[in-house]
Amino acid sequence: MTKPLVLLWTDGAEPYARAIAAAGLGDRLRVEIVPRAGTPDEAMLAETAALLSWGPPPGTLDRMPKLRFVQALTAGVEHWLARADLRADLPLSCARGTHRVQMPENILGALFHITKPYAAIAADNAAQRWTRRVSSTLAGKTLGILGLGAIGAELARKAAALEMRVVGTKRGMAEVPHVAQVFGPDGTDEVLAQSDFVVLLLPATPDTENFMNAARLAKMQKTAWLLNFGRGALIRDEDLIAAVREGTIAGAVLDVFRTEPLPSNHPFWGEEKIMVLPHIGGLHPQRDEMVAALLVENLQRFVDGRPLSQLVDREAGY
Repeated sequence: MTKPLVLLWTDGAEPYARAIAAAGLGDRLRVEIVPRAGTPDEAMLAETAALLSWGPPPGTLDRMPKLRFVQALTAGVEHWLARADLRADLPLSCARGTHRVQMPENILGALFHITKPYAAIAADNAAQRWTRRVSSTLAGKTLGILGLGAIGAELARKAAALEMRVVGTKRGMAEVPHVAQVFGPDGTDEVLAQSDFVVLLLPATPDTENFMNAARLAKMQKTAWLLNFGRGALIRDEDLIAAVREGTIAGAVLDVFRTEPLPSNHPFWGEEKIMVLPHIGGLHPQRDEMVAALLVENLQRFVDGRPLSQLVDREAGY
């Protein structure tokens, strides 16, 4: 009996191949590796049963009749859901949970950047200049998290250790440890009004397109900062620029954008109160190993005929 083919269509596939072998799945599956810019031959596409990929060229999935599941390399899957060749019955698993550690740390780094004058002190050092500066505290401030998923819950835990008060939104409004108040999506305005810092961790869906517009920015405190580590489309760019210029909010730290890399002529670059980060949120040296562990779990489930982990809810969009 021919073993099902797993196609690792990505650069740096070695950690994934090693993890599959270490799990003893080599006896039940065969693995093929193709670089991200490469093109599998038609025979390979025809035999592929499981696919790990950032996203193959349009129409490719139609040439994979034996494909039984797709493992995305990212938590956000809007680019997969927009594909015309993604069959309605094809299971799609996302990399949800693989950013649980690094993303909250980078968000906390942004909060420390806002409240601690280390950037200014570095400039003083370069100029050999002694300038006394005063930090403001995070303790006692309110952190609002729009999107209390795995990342948001971990961020709340770490923020609470810094003596911050945490509020946020979550579908279903279930209690979340270390969060003082959990609101449903209709409680967004209340979170905005209470928070000294607002973190966007929402997925990109039709309902969240331009979520932070002029009306919602006006609900924030004038001293509050907006941090976007979710998706670039959550913010209406021109409304945010107007809000920081007019003093509607204090400023913003952005790690995600509609177009990446951010074009050199984008007005975000020229705004003193907007910090542009080069999409560093979830990147870390062990990320491939973490996604590989998820892939192995799903391959084990696949060969055993069990439901896959981290399946995408097509209706919800994540």
